[in-house]
Amino acid sequence: MPGTKNIRLDGRVALVTGAASGLGRAMAQALARHGAKVAFLDIDHTKAEMAARAVRGSKGAGEVLALGADITRSDDCETAVREAVMTLGGLHILVNCAARGNIHVQQSEKTKSMKFWEADPEQWTKVIDTNVNGHFLMAHHAAPQMIAGHWGRIVNVTTSLATMQRVNNSPYSVSKVAMEGATLVWSKDLLGTGVTCNSLIPGGAVDTPFLEPQSRIDLAGRLQQPEIVVAPMLWLASEYSDGVTGSRFVGKLWDDNLPPSEAARLAREAPVITPVPAGTR
Repeated sequence: MPGTKNIRLDGRVALVTGAASGLGRAMAQALARHGAKVAFLDIDHTKAEMAARAVRGSKGAGEVLALGADITRSDDCETAVREAVMTLGGLHILVNCAARGNIHVQQSEKTKSMKFWEADPEQWTKVIDTNVNGHFLMAHHAAPQMIAGHWGRIVNVTTSLATMQRVNNSPYSVSKVAMEGATLVWSKDLLGTGVTCNSLIPGGAVDTPFLEPQSRIDLAGRLQQPEIVVAPMLWLASEYSDGVTGSRFVGKLWDDNLPPSEAARLAREAPVITPVPAGTR
């Protein structure tokens, strides 16, 4: 049947980072509405609880749990995974969405410009720490749970190739290139385990809290809503995507009037980093 609206995820447990707002909130709420039990994880526990509360008890929705954690801390990530497993009964889906944007670097008094040699190195490093190391730490602690169950999904939210190459756009762009590489490597590490790893992008600028003020002005009237990634996320989280790994999907290319398999084929984009055969240096 066309579309993802009939996909049900009953019996699956998902953990979404950055779930208090933006893309993370949209995906976490959609997963819950489609029957998954969902841990809403964010550094701001109060806002994570508000996002979870919005779907808690809704008809057809799975159980939801709000967690507060700093994903740059390994202990926090380990505790979050453990709480999700103990409270919700397992872990099958990890969505790495939490991120810091360039706005944090721009607002620093130590930043002269967004040229990499004039940016505040402390804030620059914090973006990398969250967007790369934080995603690694979450996957590091979540993957064993999925491997033990012989089924799982890791979805890394990245960005478009144009954004990765935009002038004055590091460290954000650098972090997303790194996660594209991580997606390819992790997908190969996971071969034969039943766990897949893919990347997901909106395919354009999205109205999220950390969008820079000037970008918000420049993109007035052209910003996409966070829900742009919901349909491909539901497909990736379902059994429809079994065996699909090391791939990259674009939200704005997804046509939910098509059968999910056809929509996925059309929304699948070539990896930013060209894969090479196993064993090639």
